[in-house]
Amino acid sequence: MLIPFFNERDYLAATIASLAAQSVRAILILVDNGSTDGSAEVARAAVRAHGLDALVITETTPGKVAALRTGLGWVRTRYVATCDADTLYPPHYLAEAERLLQRDRCVVAGAYFVDPGADRAALDAEARRILSAAKLLPRQCHAGGAGQCFDVETLRAVGGFDAAIWGYILEDHEVIHRTMARGRMLYSQDLWCMPSPRERDRDSIRWTLFERLVYSATAPWAGSWFFYRFLARRLQRRKLLSVQIRERAHQCVEGAAVA
Repeated sequence: MLIPFFNERDYLAATIASLAAQSVRAILILVDNGSTDGSAEVARAAVRAHGLDALVITETTPGKVAALRTGLGWVRTRYVATCDADTLYPPHYLAEAERLLQRDRCVVAGAYFVDPGADRAALDAEARRILSAAKLLPRQCHAGGAGQCFDVETLRAVGGFDAAIWGYILEDHEVIHRTMARGRMLYSQDLWCMPSPRERDRDSIRWTLFERLVYSATAPWAGSWFFYRFLARRLQRRKLLSVQIRERAHQCVEGAAVA
């Protein structure tokens, strides 16, 4: 399991605890992307407390893509899950992802997101939504980076995480575009996770409704055009680089306070 983090001391221990409770053996690679709040110490303490097979490394080049690239270089397993440091994963998460990845031509498994404390009805409703979307639009990504699990050989074969290929936000969708050139992405009712409910105090890093509609219309036949000729230019104009994801008002990024 690959977990990049930047100033996540408030949530990281709970995330690691949820990964320690997996029903199958989990190997953790935690990548500190230049934290200034002691997150790395929190990670090491949690790893020790749970007796985990884990590695805590540092990548100071800012941006989630850089952290993921460094972490992937240390992966030695057949499959890898990319996890967010402020997300909780149910005990069956890895086992269910592995079950999907073992199916014919599956190169990536996607989890849907639910609110913390969601009941069975909420899980079922969100499962129906993502399964319907995947059936209707099978060549698109319907899961965020906190809920993606890859066949490692395939991920590396398509270039992995690389800012030279894609250094913008929405790296989770772009890397899925490349990965699905080698196979299919599967979802299931039982593959889900719970991102934290915290407030976001940075400017929006989301794509626009127009961009999402163009993605839906072109992904089945012109995904490369969409990402590298259409979306990249628009994100570059808005300066929505990978490093933007880690900016918050109370943090210091690249030596300057973010107001």
